[in-house]
Amino acid sequence: MTTLINPGAIPGMAKTVYTGDTLQGVPVISHLGVGDLAPGQSHRFFFQGVEMGTGQHWYVPVVVAVGAGGVSAKENCPGPCVGLVAGIHGDEVSGIDAVQRVMAQLDPRAMAGSVVAVLGVSRPAVEYTRSHWLTAQGGGSQVDMNRVWPGNEAGVHAATRHAGLLWNRLLINNVDLVIDYHTVTTGSDFTLFMFADLRQPTVRQMAELFPVEQMQNDPGLAGTLETALVEAGIPALTVEIGGPRRFNPAKIAGAVEGSLNVLKHYGLVDGPLGRTAAEVGTVVGDALETIRATTGGFLEMLVDLRDRVIPDQPVALQRNAFGDVVAEYRAGVTGEVAVVARDAVCEPGSRVAQILYSRGTESV
Repeated sequence: MTTLINPGAIPGMAKTVYTGDTLQGVPVISHLGVGDLAPGQSHRFFFQGVEMGTGQHWYVPVVVAVGAGGVSAKENCPGPCVGLVAGIHGDEVSGIDAVQRVMAQLDPRAMAGSVVAVLGVSRPAVEYTRSHWLTAQGGGSQVDMNRVWPGNEAGVHAATRHAGLLWNRLLINNVDLVIDYHTVTTGSDFTLFMFADLRQPTVRQMAELFPVEQMQNDPGLAGTLETALVEAGIPALTVEIGGPRRFNPAKIAGAVEGSLNVLKHYGLVDGPLGRTAAEVGTVVGDALETIRATTGGFLEMLVDLRDRVIPDQPVALQRNAFGDVVAEYRAGVTGEVAVVARDAVCEPGSRVAQILYSRGTESV
């Protein structure tokens, strides 16, 4: 069994603070300290997030499974604390389903660590099944919550403050490693895909436990939860579970299998590993070529997910209202299709497709 230590954690500093409120019989907390919670049990909370314009709060559902054999590496107990985070984008619902399914398979009485599940980070976005957080400022400004981490409790808008609360009071002093679940946004479709900084040994180890279709060796993007955590010394990766707004059972099953592999590998739960990246032949690249529309019109895709393409191969046609072809889009690299547009109406600048490839050889 491997035990991780989060170098950014301050032992003894994370305490659970109850506000005294309950919602639907579930206690509300403003801070989480996994070490305070009774072992061998699963605990449900609503985490008190940022205030709305009316002064009420957004509340985030949290489930904490605390193993009987030790709650967290931070308390010098066997087994790490693993964070499972879903719903940073509100139309990406398969991640929420995947995390629910992982938690349903855990028996805290037989665990040697703890799991913190955060089920719907961007509350207003989840409520309205939209990608971005909609603020009251500016008549409805939209904020991408996966560009604001680690957040700021005194930030200039609610989404940044909300991220800061979650970072400071829920995540950073509890978790030893994190899996962040996403899908592509509305209007497109994705493979079962992973973004991971494979230069990080523990991240690579985690990534190779997932039976994903494709994986990008990605140094990270500023403001994403994954990158902020890695920069804070907490291994993290991002799993993309296909398309938005609906559950994708086959891809959810793959994400659940990989997540349980991680928990088994790090000693939280017993049992044989499921399929891994090596067993399913995960395609690995280090870049995505993004093809964008140059004009408006109706889009006809000529390729689909997982198709192999070569330079100059047509990937899509675009027609105007009269049916005339106004644009043809071609691959610029040798690689494998990772993302395709599903919306037929396509404005200039819209993403048509993304192709996973390797820069060194322009192939995967």
